[in-house]
Amino acid sequence: METSHIPIQELNINQCDLPEISVSHVNLTVCEGENAVITCNGSGSPLPDVDWIVTNANWTNVHSINLTLVNVTSEDNGFLLTCIAENVVGMSNASVLLTVYSPPRILSLLEPIRHMEHCIEFSVHGNPPPQIHWLYNGQFLRQTAFIRMDVYQGGDITDGCLLFNHPTHYNNGNYTIVATNSLGTANQTVRGHFLEKPFPSIPDIFVTYEYSPSPSPLITVTHKPEEDTFGVSIAVGLAAFACVLLVVLFIMINKYGRRSKFGMKGTNQPLFPHPLH
Repeated sequence: METSHIPIQELNINQCDLPEISVSHVNLTVCEGENAVITCNGSGSPLPDVDWIVTNANWTNVHSINLTLVNVTSEDNGFLLTCIAENVVGMSNASVLLTVYSPPRILSLLEPIRHMEHCIEFSVHGNPPPQIHWLYNGQFLRQTAFIRMDVYQGGDITDGCLLFNHPTHYNNGNYTIVATNSLGTANQTVRGHFLEKPFPSIPDIFVTYEYSPSPSPLITVTHKPEEDTFGVSIAVGLAAFACVLLVVLFIMINKYGRRSKFGMKGTNQPLFPHPLH
């Protein structure tokens, strides 16, 4: 007796169909903190059971048509939600990719480290991927051949470096990273110190020194008290008077001394030799 093989899908058997499945979303996008409901419909004969399998998530399988997501976080971004419809005939499945939008958040910002070049390393979280720019001491920092940014995108995390080619003390200062997407902005500042300022005292002298001509030396004339001047005058006057007096006495002594010498006679002779008659 010969037998033939017929594929099961070509058999026409009542109430023996493979289940069919449909989901309300192929890609589901929500913002962080929101709730979402995904609907999965299964049909077939016999009527299939519908289960949700959440890959890489903590949710257990749900034997329900609707899957409710409560308070979605950024950590749920990229999860694959799979709905399965199964009966005695077979199984069908459909998947939903979950995308979670979140505002930027600075995960890390390090002080400059020297590798091949000096690098301010950073890590930023956000979805959509945030646009990044820098401020130097509060002013917009324009990238050049000497200061540039390298970025590495991995999912909703952006890693990178602000690179410096042979920085000097002129590059010391505060560097602020600013990350922006459609949901918000985040920023953080780090101090960048590359080299010590050479000869720190010399620039201060030339910058802060104000030249002013030296004042002429003051000549102080000290006047002696009038009492001292008056005393000197008296002393000089007395000396002059004494000199004059000595000269007069000397002259008188010479004059009268000679007369007395020539007019003297013997002591025994009378003073008047001729009697007066």
